[in-house]
Parts: sequence; structure tokens; C-alpha cells
Amino acid sequence: MIPDAESPDLLTFGESMVSLRSAGPLCAGGSLGMHVAGAESNVAVGVARLGHRVGWAGVVGADPHGEFILRQLRSEGIGVQHRVDGSRSTGVMFLEQRTADVTRAFYYRAGSAGSGLDRDDVDRALQNGARVLHLTGITAALSPEARRAVEYAAARAAGEGREVSLDVNYRSKLWSRDEARAVLTPIARHASILIASDDELGLVAAGPGQSGGADDAESAMAAELLDRGVREVVVKRGAAGAGVHTAAGRWETPAVPVTSIDTVGAGDAFTAGYLSALLDGEDIAGRLQRGALAGAFAVSTAGDWEGLPRRDELMLLGATPSGTTQR
Repeated sequence: MIPDAESPDLLTFGESMVSLRSAGPLCAGGSLGMHVAGAESNVAVGVARLGHRVGWAGVVGADPHGEFILRQLRSEGIGVQHRVDGSRSTGVMFLEQRTADVTRAFYYRAGSAGSGLDRDDVDRALQNGARVLHLTGITAALSPEARRAVEYAAARAAGEGREVSLDVNYRSKLWSRDEARAVLTPIARHASILIASDDELGLVAAGPGQSGGADDAESAMAAELLDRGVREVVVKRGAAGAGVHTAAGRWETPAVPVTSIDTVGAGDAFTAGYLSALLDGEDIAGRLQRGALAGAFAVSTAGDWEGLPRRDELMLLGATPSGTTQR
């Protein structure tokens, strides 16, 4: 483990994998590009690029894939706090661009080093302190040890008065909706910021049943979460923008119009922008705006995080006409 010299503004932990990307059907063969993938590390990179101190904790195997992940995260200025597990391999995923509009992921992560993350790993990472602890439902789905680590981290950070951000980030290949609901609903009680796509809110709130439309159902679920102590319920809607529910009211923002190239990692980019603006003391409208800008960078560039913006690049989108070349 390598401790960071300074307390991070944001700390996150989870499994980072090597992603091998194809430009077409995997069954046809061809070249593969090697990248780092993982919802938590995507957010870590996004927040770090926007000028904040960021820590990431995780477990990697004693293999070249683990070395690649650590090298990439360190190159982004992220304070890496890791454990090397010599008995397990670093997880791998293949990402297939099947059509222009359909991307498929194939995971090889069962029993991986990253799934062995435990409470002790998190306890060491939390000793450095952090203003914001960012968690996702993905880590809780990896193993019983990882689930207990997420539960412990959320409870401890909330008890210490830190901001706890929880992104539901449901993955159907890891667990069922009923399994996710049973685990994430109690964890959500510790979150000050709950982030979910519009089809994930039902995993952490009961909702109004069959009555009313989708908007009414969202408002009811958000109200339930606010009553439980969540301060901000952030709803991601992809190309339809995003919204935030608080006790003081509701805010909405449209998506930034761009040419979509790759939607993988767009939700993580939005989260990174939102949390960056939170760290800067921006109001809800400002957080939504930065989240939307970061998400637009993600979908209009290839890769999970490679195209995420630096702070001085944020206004490249929305401030210039489509197709502009800066000379």
C-alpha cells in the first residue's frame, strides 16, 4: 500500500480492470486496444483532471495488468492506495463495438484480485481523510467481502460527518435487481448524495406503485429518499439530461448537444463533474451544468475516461459552434 501525502478532496475505491476494446465484432478477430476500466477509477480521473486531490483504493494482481492500471492512475495524478494479491489475477473485460449504437461488455472478473477488496483495505484508505467518499453499487456486488467494505465505509464516513456519494450503478451481469435492492437500500441511508439513472431509483426506494406517470414516480421515490436523510437525489437521464431533487425543490438541466461517439463512461463523467462542482462550492445549478459538460466530453470522445476535460477545457463545449477548429 502506498499512502498519499495529503488528505484527498475525494476518495473512492473499487475494482479497476483492464479493458480490451474492439472496433467491431469480437468473433471476427482483429486488433484490441488496452485501457483501464472501472466506474470508481473513471470518476477519480474525472475529478482529478478538474483540479482536485483524489485518492483511489483497490486490489490488483501481481501481474502486468495490475501494473498497467497503477501506472495509468498515477499518471493522472491520483493518489493510489493499493494492495497486491499474488494469489489472484487482475480482472479483464472485453468491450465489443457491435454496431454504431450497441456496445457489449464481456467480463472475466469472477474471483479477481479486485473482488477481494475488504474492510481492512478501506480502513487504511479512510485514515487519510477525505471531504467526499464516493461509492458505487458495483463494488458491493463483487463479493461478500467487498459488500461489507462498502457498508463499513458508508457508515463510518457518514458517522464522521463526511459527504458520502453513492452511485447505484446497477450491473445486471453481477446480480439481480432484488439482490441489489436488498444490499443498496440500507447503504443509501448513509448517503448525503444519491446518484442513479432514472431506471435505478427503484433499487433504493419503494416508489408509489402503479399509479401516476414516470415523473410522479420519480418525485415520490426522491421524496422517500429525502425523508430518509439523503440531501440530494441526482437522476441521470442520458441524452434527456439530468435532474436533482432536494428538500428545497427540483432542478433540471438538458444534455449538452454533441455528436455521440462512445457512451461508455458517460454517467461516471457526469458524476465526476457534479462532485467537482460540489467541492468548489457551486450551487445545484452549477453542479448540474458541470456534470452535463463532463458527460458531453465523454460521449463525444472514445474511451471510458480518456477524453475527459481539464478545467480550462470545460467551456470548449457549448461556447463554440459544432465542428469548430481552434487555431
